[in-house]
Amino acid sequence: MEQTMRWFGPRDPVSLADIRQAGCTGVVTALHEVPNGAVWTVEAIAARQAEIAAAGMVWSVVESLPVHEAIKAQGPGWKALVDAYRQSLANLAACGLRVVTYNFMPVLDWTRTDLAYELPDGARALRFEMAALAAYDLHILKRPDAARDYDAATIDAAAVRFAAMDDAARGVLERTVAAGLPGSEESFAGDALLQAIDAYAGIDADRLRANHVAFLRAICPEADRLGIRLVVHPDDPPFPLFGLPRVVSTEADLAALFAAVPNPSNGLCLCTGSLGVRPDNDLPGMARRLGDRIHFVHLRNTRSIADGEFHESEHLSGSVDMYAVVAALHDVARADGRRIPMRPDHGHQMLDDLRKVTNPGYSAIGRLRGLAELRGLELGIARSVAGP
Repeated sequence: MEQTMRWFGPRDPVSLADIRQAGCTGVVTALHEVPNGAVWTVEAIAARQAEIAAAGMVWSVVESLPVHEAIKAQGPGWKALVDAYRQSLANLAACGLRVVTYNFMPVLDWTRTDLAYELPDGARALRFEMAALAAYDLHILKRPDAARDYDAATIDAAAVRFAAMDDAARGVLERTVAAGLPGSEESFAGDALLQAIDAYAGIDADRLRANHVAFLRAICPEADRLGIRLVVHPDDPPFPLFGLPRVVSTEADLAALFAAVPNPSNGLCLCTGSLGVRPDNDLPGMARRLGDRIHFVHLRNTRSIADGEFHESEHLSGSVDMYAVVAALHDVARADGRRIPMRPDHGHQMLDDLRKVTNPGYSAIGRLRGLAELRGLELGIARSVAGP
């Protein structure tokens, strides 16, 4: 696999020099300063490419070219936004960029309820807890009819959790849930989040799937012509939140998507952390069965507890059998004669980074540790397959 790291641009506390020193040859990034829905120009793309090249690496994968909420919900102006997306793809192809990540999660990107969960060794991890999410949804956001989406035990636990929090803790929870990612991807809070959720009124899972297919059918023919591989990032976490459907959560979801839009450009970013939260997802099997669609990989591990609760664990220690996944990906890439870009997704905040301000999940040292472990794992697998 090609070893890469995500970089959020010039304001990222982790520099390109840091990424190169970690041993990466590729960078995964985006034009985060460009508003969602606007066209990425050739000039802006080429300037970012040149900046990465000057640091001794290449821009390997675009993550992400965001899909505007109006496209996901098929709201006013969605067709014009599809045209803009198509133009951005053409401009990326003109600069030689061929792998483009996106997601189709309504309103929020990856969602956590704690960005600094302290582990026994003192490092900090990202954590999701359903009771905390319900406390926010029911008692802070006060989404109408939210109680319909939780069982009685979760509602009771949420009430206890909310009562135990002071105003400061409630503010931290609100900012955590609605944070989004650094850059231009949407983030919402309070009334803005309620309005964004309301835009999906009447859109169930079947309708969202249809909207996703309509989007792909509109852009994949052009992506095929350009030689671009669009890779969808799975839902994170892989189940509905805030009454909103999520439709890229299981192997069945992905198989249906590829059957509906069989174009070569319709591909997958295999994220072991997102898909691995569900015990019904057979990740090594998915890697083998969907291998021809996988053009980018996020290797991340989680420790699943119960009732939707999990935290992000060390890369080689968690609920995901990382050895089996990497072995499957090695076989897929070897059979096809290609190198699949991989990045160590997220990482613990640890050592000197505990004294720094870092993007949640994207501190330097935790990802360096993850990359070193994954690099060693892949080398061991490769040598065992090749023999002495």
